[in-house]
Amino acid sequence: LRTSAELAAVVDDLEPIDIDTPAFADLYDELPLWSAPFGLWLLDRCPLGPGLTFLDLGAGTGFATLELAERCGAASTVIAVDPWEAAMARLRRKVAQRRLSNVRLLQQDASTLDLPARSVDVIVSNLGVNNFADPAAVMRVCARVARPGATFVLTTNLVGHMAEFYEIYQRVLVETGQGDRLAALERHVQHRATLDGVRRLLEGAGFATVEVAEFDVSLRFADGSALLRHHFIRMGFLPGWAQVVPADRVPATFAALERALNAEAARRGELRLTIPAAGFVARRSAG
Repeated sequence: LRTSAELAAVVDDLEPIDIDTPAFADLYDELPLWSAPFGLWLLDRCPLGPGLTFLDLGAGTGFATLELAERCGAASTVIAVDPWEAAMARLRRKVAQRRLSNVRLLQQDASTLDLPARSVDVIVSNLGVNNFADPAAVMRVCARVARPGATFVLTTNLVGHMAEFYEIYQRVLVETGQGDRLAALERHVQHRATLDGVRRLLEGAGFATVEVAEFDVSLRFADGSALLRHHFIRMGFLPGWAQVVPADRVPATFAALERALNAEAARRGELRLTIPAAGFVARRSAG
């Protein structure tokens, strides 16, 4: 990945956000803009009950973890897993502040979990599958730790996200003589999940799909300047967008991209980016 200094040159005052700093985790919203509609869908479908053991994969700063721990009471157990040190440190403080005795934090990759076999009633993952280094390995762990009949509820964004933005980015690459970078942009876009891909992961690990729901989420911005300077875009997307072009072409490319986005916003009255999303409910075989 490029350094912050390199990316800071993209557009004058534009600088990516380093999520590994304690200061970022201290200010990070536990249910941020990106996660909110996904997390609410997950909580609406998730089984609740006293005495259940939950496993939250990719827990972050703990929105789902804390909600499940409080909604199900002290007799339940929620195991929160995430390798992100700063986020887990904040979650640890929140657990202490709320005096919750039913939360266990594991700072590690989910594929390395060593929980007892058949020990978990409900597995949840809000937007985790796109971030797993080895999704199949994580699913194998889930299959091992899930009790017969356990429920798995996960959400993800899908391939095709922000198509409105990427159409403009493609045009800018061509107009700036960088048509050879279109394949790199396509690779960046295509790493997102697909319905069939997630279903295969679940069913390959022995989880039968019970429900699949598709829905769209919209992000709206006044113009391209606002989009490129939004904190979440700088944190979650800007580094990947900048990787598409050579380092020495980043400033000029993004200046052209900003102008093109602003022109589109002026024509339409705003920039509206569409995020295709999906939620899955699956169950482990009772056998």
